[in-house]
Amino acid sequence: MNNVFLLLGSNLGDRKLFLQQAILHIAYDIAPTQKISSVYETQSWGKTDEPDYLNMVVELKTELSAQAILTKILAIEQVMGRVREEKWGSRIIDIDILYYNDAIINEPGLHVPHPQLHNRRFTLEPLAEIAPDFIHPVLKKNNLWLKNELKDSLIVKKL
Repeated sequence: MNNVFLLLGSNLGDRKLFLQQAILHIAYDIAPTQKISSVYETQSWGKTDEPDYLNMVVELKTELSAQAILTKILAIEQVMGRVREEKWGSRIIDIDILYYNDAIINEPGLHVPHPQLHNRRFTLEPLAEIAPDFIHPVLKKNNLWLKNELKDSLIVKKL
């Protein structure tokens, strides 16, 4: 079984509902969640004039490959109504693969661990909550350590 961590985010409409719907889609199309973090409200990152996000991390165990998971994630986003108009633009739902076991994957459209994971408080707060001891395969530091090292001053608060 493959151990997978996904980041979910929404900053449009009924953000909590969209996160809940994404979890249901993930459970049906990929695998049931093993762990679910708290929901965190986060200032918009990248394009700071956008509405605040709700973010959370889920952990799954699945037989699927990382590429198959990516394909299913993109399909879930599309079914839920995600429109990709601009980089860092507002979205109904965003699902990113953070870790796939301890694999290091660099393929077109698929980079694992997520290349910005260690720089983003909105990712590390929920990730460190459910997997504080998981070791980043490139940086060789656990999630809690990475969170405590952060220079990111973005406001991220647990709901």
